Amino acid sequence: MKLIRFIKEWTLVISILVGVLAYFVFIAIPFPPAVHHFANQTVSIVQPLLLFSMLFLTYCRINPHDLRLCRWHLWVLALQAGFFIALAIILIFLPAGDLRIILEGAMLCLICPTATAGAVITGRLGGNINNITSYTILINILVSILIPTFVPFVHPNPELGFVNSSLLILGKVFPLLLLPLISAFLLRFISPSLTEKFAKRSDLSFYLWAVALALAITVTTRSIMHADLKLSTELWLVVVSLISCALQFWLGRKIGDRYNDTITAGQAFGQKNTVLAIWMGYTFFTPITSIVGGFYSIWHNIVNSYQLYRHEHT
Repeated sequence: MKLIRFIKEWTLVISILVGVLAYFVFIAIPFPPAVHHFANQTVSIVQPLLLFSMLFLTYCRINPHDLRLCRWHLWVLALQAGFFIALAIILIFLPAGDLRIILEGAMLCLICPTATAGAVITGRLGGNINNITSYTILINILVSILIPTFVPFVHPNPELGFVNSSLLILGKVFPLLLLPLISAFLLRFISPSLTEKFAKRSDLSFYLWAVALALAITVTTRSIMHADLKLSTELWLVVVSLISCALQFWLGRKIGDRYNDTITAGQAFGQKNTVLAIWMGYTFFTPITSIVGGFYSIWHNIVNSYQLYRHEHT
């Protein structure tokens, strides 16, 4: 029990260290090029499967009848969409360069959906679990619309038109964000008893998250090591992730305070599914931008740790 408690308390650090070490151990072994290619292909398949499984198990715990729409949902959704669209418009006209990479990192931080573990932290802080769950669903739906709509403009594919690019991106985003929700709700309708069995295994999503984070950090480390970027640019990405984290927690709490739901709105806006952010970074943007997801993960966990400490000692 002590070992399990230790792993849960330090999962973030353990996953990050494992991810970084896995990369350096792998490249230190003289594997033939075919093995490297196979490893890259395997990660590209396993990563989405892990994310799908995490969301599916989380949604199996949700009874659709308990979900409700709050006014603060609309404000926070509007802000996330507004920030993303504004940056997308700027990037459409911005030439390639370090500033473009930094703004792409900001886009990832601002549009990234709420973490699947958001409900757990919100509950421990005394927030409303149903409200943050509703928002998690809404922001995943919004992301599945905005990413295919704007990414083809930000990163146009010269070999594909806008429609084909959008459909290609939607084909990657939809199974990852919306299909777990549809599958869980459909299973609840067909077999409530089986859904409850999955719901009782929802703690497994925590360990899936740990594995997915380690893989994401490995890919991010590879991007950093192969990136031809100035150190100042990489440091700016760290700063952008910190500013984005502080801004979203602050705005979320300010908006939630108006509707007597300060904690929930703050967590919904500030606590992110950083594994998904890293995946979106190296899938749809410049791979180096994925490092903002790794650093954002550190910042929001620091914020959560501080909040939990204050909550338990007041």
